[in-house]
Amino acid sequence: MVSLGEVVAFLDVELRTAEIPDYPGALNGLQLQNSGAVPRIVAAVDASLPVIRKASADGPGLLIVHHGMFWQGAQPVTGPFYEKIKVAMDAGLAIYSSHLPLDFHPEWGNNIGLARAIGLAGISPFMESKGRAMGLRGRWSGNRGVLKELLEQVVAGPVHLCPGGAESISRIGIVTGGAGSEVANAAAEGVDAFVTGEGPHWSFPMAEELGINLFYAGHYATETFGVKMISEMLCARFGIPWSFIDHPTGL
Repeated sequence: MVSLGEVVAFLDVELRTAEIPDYPGALNGLQLQNSGAVPRIVAAVDASLPVIRKASADGPGLLIVHHGMFWQGAQPVTGPFYEKIKVAMDAGLAIYSSHLPLDFHPEWGNNIGLARAIGLAGISPFMESKGRAMGLRGRWSGNRGVLKELLEQVVAGPVHLCPGGAESISRIGIVTGGAGSEVANAAAEGVDAFVTGEGPHWSFPMAEELGINLFYAGHYATETFGVKMISEMLCARFGIPWSFIDHPTGL
């Protein structure tokens, strides 16, 4: 059986976990260890209590998530937080979290997963911040109604559109998750459409004013790609079976 240490070491190197800065609460990497064996991998977007209960139902394994257990920072180990840790430890479930490193990864990241799913061509970095691209951009040909339908198929859910730009679209920028507040930066990059997960209320009128089409495809829905792809890769590399727990937030 593959050891937890071997899998974690591989992920830390491939995702460049120690090199990519992130929010303090992300705490990327191994967040909870188990006795050291990885008989199975479970992928999920959030390390929430319902997800951990589902992942723990079949016993020991490794849960790989995009949003880990420590977004709120240091907190007492009481209530639901205590229960999350206890349920996982009782089951022998280790937890590994990867936030921005998994968003940015060129092969297994959320951005590239969504870009490929909608058929972007000529994919290149998009919207650099502090020397690192936040997303991806590429060429696409069609109208915004077709793109909205395509996105709804790809994310398996509703997509909200601000039709602020031209109906015909040829240049798309993508930043998965909650990047709607970056709409001004996206418009400055010269794309016809900006695809993200969600954004603040003011991002809609701003998109109208800036003349750009803004697609809100769901924070959760746009961030299912990475954990699935990296789990599939680990299955191929180490022969570890994997599954996905779908626990959408609707946001």
